[in-house]
This record gives sequence, C-alpha cells and structure tokens, in this order.
Amino acid sequence: MNELEQRLTDLEIRFTHQQRLIEELSDVIAADGRQIDELRKEIGLLRQMLQRLEPESIPSPDE
Repeated sequence: MNELEQRLTDLEIRFTHQQRLIEELSDVIAADGRQIDELRKEIGLLRQMLQRLEPESIPSPDE
C-alpha cells in the first residue's frame, strides 16, 4: 500500500470514528432534552402545589 492509499485509509477510519461519536452525542443531547422537558413539567406541578398551600407568599416568576 502506498502512502496515498494509507492516508486515505486513515482518513476513512477517522471519519467512521467521528461519525459514531456524533451519533452518540446526538443521542445524549436528545435524552437530555427529554429530561429537561420532564423537569420543567415537574417544576410547574410543584409551583402549582406551593401556590395552593400559600398563594400570597410565593412570588410569581415575573417578580
């Protein structure tokens, strides 16, 4: 195998590894997004529960 073929093979290997890494990172980002959505819903429910307990003592998000 000459030098040019070796360099091309090395680039193909690097590309394959980077492609796999990008797919893994994309999966992590998607999972994080789902978790953030769940946490936002949970925070909203907790805020509602607290407002039912003491509506005057809890500041609104606008304050």
